[in-house]
Amino acid sequence: MQKDNLIIDKKKFKSRLIVGTGKYKSFKETALAVKASGAEIVTVAVRRVNILDKKKPLLMDYLNPKKIVYLPNTAGCYNSIDALRTLRLAREMGGWKLVKLEVLGDKKTLYPNMIETIKSTKILVKEGFKVMVYCSDDPILAKQLEDAGAAAIMPLASPIGSGLGIQNKVNISLIIKQSKVPVLIDAGIGTASDATIAMEMGCDGVLINSAIAKAKDPILMAKSFKDAVIAGRNSYQAGRMKKNFFAEASSPLKGLI
Repeated sequence: MQKDNLIIDKKKFKSRLIVGTGKYKSFKETALAVKASGAEIVTVAVRRVNILDKKKPLLMDYLNPKKIVYLPNTAGCYNSIDALRTLRLAREMGGWKLVKLEVLGDKKTLYPNMIETIKSTKILVKEGFKVMVYCSDDPILAKQLEDAGAAAIMPLASPIGSGLGIQNKVNISLIIKQSKVPVLIDAGIGTASDATIAMEMGCDGVLINSAIAKAKDPILMAKSFKDAVIAGRNSYQAGRMKKNFFAEASSPLKGLI
């Protein structure tokens, strides 16, 4: 099990949990939650989280980028132009090439605009970026992203920040079965058991932000997600028993008195 690593862009990670850095009360709380989660990758909204202005508190003062992989993302971008500009800025300022792309369709649902997302992915890949892509749970569009060169497919479980958990297991399962790149659930996870379900389905990992940051005890919730992801992965690899419509005795009938 120790050799069961998550591999993204040929890089190996022991943890299959990625944690967001938004919505916490402070950078200190963020750092404590990340530590409790055991995550090795954190997403950073380039347009919202300060990683550049040294006159203000820096996330880097709390999370060492030499020990934690920063994954710049395009949260808050509603078109390809803004998303591309944001990630190009991240590369120029921090040298980041592994990035997370999300191009939103509207402010009410925060669903991805898949036309703009696919277009942006193609451009970024040509520019040498390694792109992890937030997308809808449509298997056809997910395949198009993979064909466009996405480094990882990240379908939503349900709307961002909703906490509703996985709403379409069929589509997520189809995406997992057809994909040759990692599939990570991104958005909508509400509690640790949701993460376990995702991992038991065969997802390569999960990305969690709101479910940890908005918990009454974010640090404890972060730890619960760490344990949940490990348990779900172990369960998936162990291979669950087949489902039956009728009962089957737990003890053998042979030699029954």
